[in-house]
Amino acid sequence: MSAKSELAWFKSSYSGSQGDDCVEVAVSEQGVCVRDSKDVTRPHFAIGSEGWMRFVGFAAEA
Repeated sequence: MSAKSELAWFKSSYSGSQGDDCVEVAVSEQGVCVRDSKDVTRPHFAIGSEGWMRFVGFAAEA
């Protein structure tokens, strides 16, 4: 997996400017990495591209 410093983290365009209850994502060679934007020192987790697409599809329906 890429080193944390090499990942380009970003928040959703739907995230508010308050900075609360947000996650950040970064694309890596293995898939999509996800972390808590309130505590970026904690470890992130990664999900494969197929799993990420299923999650986004599910979230879009909600």
